[in-house]
Amino acid sequence: MSSLRVLIADDDPIIRLDVRQMLEKLGYDVVGEAENGQAAVDLARELVPDVCVLDVKMPVKDGIDAARELADEAIVPTVLLTAYSDQELIGRAQEAGVYGYLVKPFKPSDLAPAIAVARSRFEANRRLTGEIENLQERMETRKLVEKAKGILMTDAGVDENEAYRRIQQQSMNTRKTMKEVAEAIILAKGVSN
Repeated sequence: MSSLRVLIADDDPIIRLDVRQMLEKLGYDVVGEAENGQAAVDLARELVPDVCVLDVKMPVKDGIDAARELADEAIVPTVLLTAYSDQELIGRAQEAGVYGYLVKPFKPSDLAPAIAVARSRFEANRRLTGEIENLQERMETRKLVEKAKGILMTDAGVDENEAYRRIQQQSMNTRKTMKEVAEAIILAKGVSN
C-alpha cells in the first residue's frame, strides 16, 4: 500500500517544518503546505490529498472553517492540531466535521493513529453517502415506474404485471433505463412527476 498523501497548514513555518519532518519519518508523503486556511482549502481542491493536518488559529480563514469547507465538499478528512482545548473550539470542530483533534504538544506517535482513524472514518462516511444516494435513486425510479404503470393500466387497459412488462420491454428495446422509459411515459401523458 502506498503512503498517504498529506497536506499541512500552519501559519508558523517552524511548526510546518516540524510537522513535515514528523510525518515524513512516519512514512507519509507531504504533498503541500499552506500558511493559512484559505490557502489550505485551495491546495486541497487542487492536490486532493488523503488527509489534511491543519492548525486551528490561522489568518485569512481558521483551521475549523477550512475543515468545514473541505468536509462540506467531501474532499478530504482533516485532523486539527492546536494549542487550545477549550470546549468552544472543540464544539466548533465537531460541527465542522473534523475527523481528528490533537492538542499541542503532541508526540509523533499520536499523529499516526489520528491520521489513520481520520482516513478510515472518511472512507466509511463516503461509502455510506454512496449507499444513501443509490437508495434514493432506486426509490425515485420505483416511484416513476409505479406512476408509469398506472398510466399504462388506465390507458391500455392492462393489469399491473403487463404494464410492468411493457415498461421493461421498452427499456430493453430502446436500451434506456426503466426510469427513462417511465419518465417518457409520464411526460407523454402530460402528468407531472
